[in-house]
Amino acid sequence: MVKSLPTRSEVSIEETWNLESLMASPEAFDTALEELDQETVAYAAKFQGHITDAKSALEALEAYLAIAEKLVAPGTYANLSYSTDQTDAAAQMRAGKFSAFSAKVSSRLAFVASELLELPEPVLKQAMSQSQEFEGYLKKLLRKKPHQLHPAAEKALASYSSVFQSPYGLYNTTKMVDMDFPDFEAGGKSHPLSYVSFEGDWEAETDTELRRAAFKAFSDKLRDYQHTTAKTYDMQLQTEKTTADLRGYSDIFEYLLSNQEVDRTLYDRQIDLIQTELAPHMRKYARLLQKAHGLDKMTFADLKISLDPEYDPEITVEESKQYINEALGIMGTDYLDMVERSYNERWIDFAQNKGKSTGAFCASPYGDHPYILISWTGRMNEVFVLAHELGHAGHFYHANREQNLFNARPSLYFIEAPSTMNEMLVANHLLKNSEDPKFKRWVISSIVARTYYHNFVTHLLEAAYQREVYKKVDAGENVNAGVLNALKRGVLEAFWGGDVEVTEGAELTWMRQPHYYMGLYPYTYSAGLTISTQVSKRILSEGQPAVDEWIDVLNAGGTKTPVELSKMAGVDITTEQPLRDTIAYIGELIDEMERLTEEIEQQKV
Repeated sequence: MVKSLPTRSEVSIEETWNLESLMASPEAFDTALEELDQETVAYAAKFQGHITDAKSALEALEAYLAIAEKLVAPGTYANLSYSTDQTDAAAQMRAGKFSAFSAKVSSRLAFVASELLELPEPVLKQAMSQSQEFEGYLKKLLRKKPHQLHPAAEKALASYSSVFQSPYGLYNTTKMVDMDFPDFEAGGKSHPLSYVSFEGDWEAETDTELRRAAFKAFSDKLRDYQHTTAKTYDMQLQTEKTTADLRGYSDIFEYLLSNQEVDRTLYDRQIDLIQTELAPHMRKYARLLQKAHGLDKMTFADLKISLDPEYDPEITVEESKQYINEALGIMGTDYLDMVERSYNERWIDFAQNKGKSTGAFCASPYGDHPYILISWTGRMNEVFVLAHELGHAGHFYHANREQNLFNARPSLYFIEAPSTMNEMLVANHLLKNSEDPKFKRWVISSIVARTYYHNFVTHLLEAAYQREVYKKVDAGENVNAGVLNALKRGVLEAFWGGDVEVTEGAELTWMRQPHYYMGLYPYTYSAGLTISTQVSKRILSEGQPAVDEWIDVLNAGGTKTPVELSKMAGVDITTEQPLRDTIAYIGELIDEMERLTEEIEQQKV
C-alpha cells in the first residue's frame, strides 16, 4: 500500500546518511568557504602572470590541485544536504551559496588554464615528461587548446558558470518543490501520489486499473508544467549551443563528446544499433508481459510491471546486505570491506521523504568515502539498484585511492560500466544458486526489466530523443513543449511499433529525467552495460584473472581513454561486436523467460 511521504524530520536517522565527515556543521561549511576565499586570493597573487616555464607550471599545478581538493568537501556537503530535502530553505540557500562561490573561484583561477595554454607546446610537453602526476591533466588541456578563448573571455565565462547551471537548478525546483501531486481516484478509493511513489511503486503496480489511473494522474500533473519545463530545457540547450559556437566546435555534438574522449562513431552506433536490433526483442518481451497479465492491450503505462505479479519478493535493508555480500564476494575482501562500511557507517540514505531527489545516485567526493542516495521501498529489485550504486562507489573507492583528483575520474562514456557490472554479478549469483523456475524467471525478468530495460531502453530512447533535439538546436532552432512532445512520441512509437500503445502522457516522459542537463549522458548507460556484460561473462568463465584485470581498470581511474580501459578489461569497443553480442544476450534472456513461463504453466497442469 503506497502511503503519503513523511517529512525529512520524521524519518529515522538510521535510514539517513551521515555527512559529518564532509562538514561537521553548517557553520563549518561557512568557515571552509571563508578560508578558501582567502587561499584563492593568495594563490592568484602568487601565480597569476608568473607561469612562464615548465618549473613554474608544475609549481602552480601543485598548489592548484591542493585548492581543488579543498573545494570538494563543502561542494559535496551543499549538494547532498539539498538532495535529501529540496523543500529545506536553509539547504536551498547553502547550495546556492556554494554555486555562486564556485563561480567566483572559477573566474579568479581561470588564468591557470589560459596561462598554461599560452606556453609553447614543447614547454608543456617538458612539464608532462617531468611529472607523471600532472601528465594526464596537461594532455587533456592540450586537446582543448584549439578551442581556448582569450584569457579575458575565459574569465568572463567562468564568472557566469553558476548562471549556466541555473537551468538544472530551476528544473529540480519545478520538479521537486512546485509540483504537488494530488491524490487520484481508482477502484472507488483515493490514493496518494508523488514523484517517488509513482516511480517506486505505482509504475510497477500489478492492479491494471490502479496502475493506469496513477499514470494518467501523474502525466496530468506533468502536463501542467510542460511549458515551464520546456523553456528551462531550451535555456540549457541554447547555452550549450552558444558555448560550442564560441569555442569553434563544428557542432554541438563535437563539443559535448570532446570531454568523453570518444568520437561521433561510437555515439551514433550505440543509438542506431539498439534502436533497430534490440527493438524486436523488447517487443517480444512486451507481448510476454501482456499475455502473462491477460491485458486487453499493452500500453506504455504497463511496461514496468513484473512478469509474475504473484511472485514479487520483498526485502529489508538488512537482508539486502547478505545478497550484496554473496554476489560481490568475487571482487575480493577489500571490495567487500567497502560494502560493509557503507552499511555500518551510514554512507547510504535509504529514507523516503518529501522533497528528496528521485531515483538513485552515488557521489564519490575525493578525500572522503562515497555517498549513496536511494529511496528504499522494500522491493527485491532494489538489490539491483543498490548494487548498481555500490558499483560507482567501488569504482571511485579504488580510483580516488590510487590517483590524484585530476586523474581519478574517467570519461563519462565509461562511467556506467562498473555500476552495471555489479548488477550482472548479482544476477549471475542469484541464477547460479537456485533451481526454482519461478525464482529464476523472476531473476531474469529483473535483469531484463531493471538492468537492460532501464539502461538499454529507457536511457537509450532518451539518447535517441536527445539526438533529435540537438539536431534542431544545431540548425539554429529553439524548442518548446509541442516540439519536445512530438519528438519523444516519435522515438517511442518507432521503437515499440504496433506492439505497445504509446499512451497519452508517454510523450511527457522527457520531463522526468535530469540527464538532459548533463550533456550526452543518457547513451553512456548502454555503452557501460555493453562493456560490463562482456566483462561479467569473462569473470564467469575465467574467474580470478578476469577479476584482477577489472580491479586494475578501476584503479586506473581517468588515466586512460574509454577505448583503452575497455581493452584492459578484454573488450574492444572500436568494433560493433561487443554491442551485437550484448543485444543477442538480451534476446537469449527473453527466450529463456518464455521457456520458463511455459515450464511453470505445465507444472500447474
